[in-house]
Amino acid sequence: MDTNSPDPLDELPDDVAAAAFRRLVRHLRHRHDAQNIELMGLAGFCRNCLADWIGDAGFGGDKAAARELIHGMPQEEWKATRQTPATEQQLAAMEASIAKNAR
Repeated sequence: MDTNSPDPLDELPDDVAAAAFRRLVRHLRHRHDAQNIELMGLAGFCRNCLADWIGDAGFGGDKAAARELIHGMPQEEWKATRQTPATEQQLAAMEASIAKNAR
């Protein structure tokens, strides 16, 4: 499917989409072992992307507030308590994955 074609996802009721989004965010909060760098390497997005996307969708807070909403804590606390250093392999996988993202 190209990005200009009609998408059945647009027919999904907003309340259903919102519930699924909240479930995804809560799942990622629970699975802090799934590092952002790994998510980026595999899927080309991470928790920070979700925060950026809610900002793009009209969230009234700033970037820090959006990231706190997604992480369930301030980003600096997340980094200090949950984030591990990225390996060269993880960074390379992230770069290759991001290159596949639609622009």
